[in-house]
Amino acid sequence: MTKQKTALVTGANRSIGFEIARRLATEGYRVWLGSRDTGRGEEAAQKLRDQGLDARVLQLDVTSDESVTSAIAELSRQTDHLDALVNNAGIADSFTHQPFDEPIEVVKAVYEVNTFGPIRITQAALPLLKASGAGRVVMLSSELGSLQALLDPQNQFYEINALGYNSSKTALNAVTVSFAKAAAPFGIKVNAADPGYTKTDMNGHSGYRTVEQAAEAPVRLATLGPDGPTAGYFFDDQTLPW
Repeated sequence: MTKQKTALVTGANRSIGFEIARRLATEGYRVWLGSRDTGRGEEAAQKLRDQGLDARVLQLDVTSDESVTSAIAELSRQTDHLDALVNNAGIADSFTHQPFDEPIEVVKAVYEVNTFGPIRITQAALPLLKASGAGRVVMLSSELGSLQALLDPQNQFYEINALGYNSSKTALNAVTVSFAKAAAPFGIKVNAADPGYTKTDMNGHSGYRTVEQAAEAPVRLATLGPDGPTAGYFFDDQTLPW
């Protein structure tokens, strides 16, 4: 008997995370929507259930060791395996500061969500990912994390010099590579996806891409077959330079 595919998407009660969760659910996955606010998470999950999709909420604050431990314990009571983990939760508080003026407290707060959060949840979820036999981990990164892109005067994001945010995504890219190498013996593939400049609450809906477009690469990477890549960095179907 074939097991139902399962997925956890962090920061999934709105925007890109919600769309990723919706897409995975439409492909037959039972999806847990990780959300700091249980009420908002339940509202989002109910929207998917109203569409006949298998969606559940999981209270989860990726900045808290205790919350992550509790969330994975609860997830383990509901499933014995996890086929896809999408580390979508992120913040972008750096953009109101210049690098030399950005308070270290702001940098730390950005790293707690964007870099340490994915580390926490991926480490905690490892037993469930191993149990899948073909686990997939997706990190929501950004082209702003690409050192090569940020050093290219022709790149559209060259002038965006957000110390905390950019470097948190560069660090996340390094985490992706490290986890991919360590996870390979267990059949787990780990990749990073750049959703592009997308209309979300994070940027005041100033982006030019839709959440549907932004979800394409993460969903593809979350559902990779056995011949799919690992330790890759993608925008849509293009490979980005680290």
